Amino acid sequence: MQNYKKYSKQYYLPEEKCLDWASRDMITHAPVWCSVDLRDGNQSLVEPMSEDVKVEFFKFLLKLGFKQIEVGFPAASDTEYNFIRRLIDENHIPDGVTIQVLTQAREHIIRKTFEAVKGAKNVIVHVYNSTSSAQREQVFRKDKDSIKEIAVNGAKLLSRLANDAGGNYTFEYSPESFTGTEPEYAVEVINAVLAVWKPTAQNKAIINLPATVENAIPHVYASQVEYVIKHVASRENVIISLHPHNDRGCGVAAAEMGLLAGADRIEGTLFGNGERTGNVDIITLAMNMFSQGVDPELDFSDMPAVCENYTRFTGMTVGLRQPYAGGLVFAAFSGSHQDAIAKGMEWRKANNLGIWNVPYLPIDPADVGRVYQSDVIRINSQSGKGGVSYVLKSVYGIDLPAGMKEKMGYLAKSFSDRAHKELSAEEVYKIFEDSFIKNRKAFDIADCVFTENDGVDADIKISKDGKTLTVFSHGNGRLDAVSNALKDCLGLDFTVSGYEQHALTSSSRSKAVSYVAVTGKDGQVFWGAGLDDDIIKSSYKALASAVNNFCR
Repeated sequence: MQNYKKYSKQYYLPEEKCLDWASRDMITHAPVWCSVDLRDGNQSLVEPMSEDVKVEFFKFLLKLGFKQIEVGFPAASDTEYNFIRRLIDENHIPDGVTIQVLTQAREHIIRKTFEAVKGAKNVIVHVYNSTSSAQREQVFRKDKDSIKEIAVNGAKLLSRLANDAGGNYTFEYSPESFTGTEPEYAVEVINAVLAVWKPTAQNKAIINLPATVENAIPHVYASQVEYVIKHVASRENVIISLHPHNDRGCGVAAAEMGLLAGADRIEGTLFGNGERTGNVDIITLAMNMFSQGVDPELDFSDMPAVCENYTRFTGMTVGLRQPYAGGLVFAAFSGSHQDAIAKGMEWRKANNLGIWNVPYLPIDPADVGRVYQSDVIRINSQSGKGGVSYVLKSVYGIDLPAGMKEKMGYLAKSFSDRAHKELSAEEVYKIFEDSFIKNRKAFDIADCVFTENDGVDADIKISKDGKTLTVFSHGNGRLDAVSNALKDCLGLDFTVSGYEQHALTSSSRSKAVSYVAVTGKDGQVFWGAGLDDDIIKSSYKALASAVNNFCR
């Protein structure tokens, strides 16, 4: 690509090495979650949500388990202000839930913010000003001391207004565009703000470190976060919060590394909705923890409902490959993948395993409300015998013999290839039914009567070309007697080379299904299946099916 030389790094690494985070391999507990869907997420929508929809979305976030929810920027518009007042005046905020409001470090905006939250039980007032070198030079055209003074004056006004209001306020400060700020200067501004607030163990302050524009590889963010944690004043009384954006597509990775660096809290949105490429995706972040055996303390057990509500509230769609939530994220079309999944599920059941370790499935789809039969094994021209046989077994109770799985797999693949489409479970079963149950076009067995006589005598009625033939035969068993009759009557040369049967359900009244293989003189094998309430009838129906395929 041309013009690449016009770009250079826009971030600052700390002067000292901050790599303690790299020695930690997993996140051990859930952070404090703060949803910013109603503010950061809402402002990024083509059509922002109405007041009624925002109330409904707020209630849905509560249902998912959020205890901190940023509800708006009260000074931005009357809609924002009125929504916040409605939450408070109509008592929509449960005890134990804290609303958060955002304000610039400007006096009239801060005052308007305190008016908006009057009467709320628990409020986080989040004040910010930009500290990055680019904004200092290009937007504000102020030196470092002047930018720091903006932050300090904002912090002082928050303290005065909170004292006057007498409510339960928590203060939060963000050096906006933190990742484009020199880490040493960011700490200088943060500590100046904390010197005003004087946080205590009973009234902690929140320091939020936003990757307002993601501009570096995630490990850079982790090192910046670690540097702040090591140098922030009164660390024991400070909650370190992260607000990553996703401009480089690394928002989740940056958040995870920031948590490894020691952060306590995450601000983000469902599915990462937000300005430009979005905020950090809280669902992916939480489910990543879940997949490692950590309780995320949020409830995404009904992911289809989460997707449905999110789309209804925002007008946004959830991508088919969206981690944990997309319609195809558990789907296996590849034959080898399907086979491994099917065998893994059988292994898990046979060994009564508690820990999840099924190939190709990072989590149990059922844990997020997905259905194995329709969401996991998907059949198309790339599928194999394992997937096809898994669908037949899991949906219809048809447990194909090993030799028959390959044949059925090729039939389904061929049908899908010709039709250029994915096959539903119903279509897979119809292929099975047409090929092995209802395939007796050359002839059919209308009835059999068996008599024990030094083996088995058989009185068999064979329907062929519109006529019914009665054939008497003898064999060492029922199936052998019927086989001998077919050879004599039809002039065929084959041997019965395989036979299996099972019940479709555990009920004593269930149907029986039988599978029979016959082998011709050239060694070619043909399969058939029979389905009947009576196991004897199902077996000779299966033989008739196999010989019909042999005749073809």
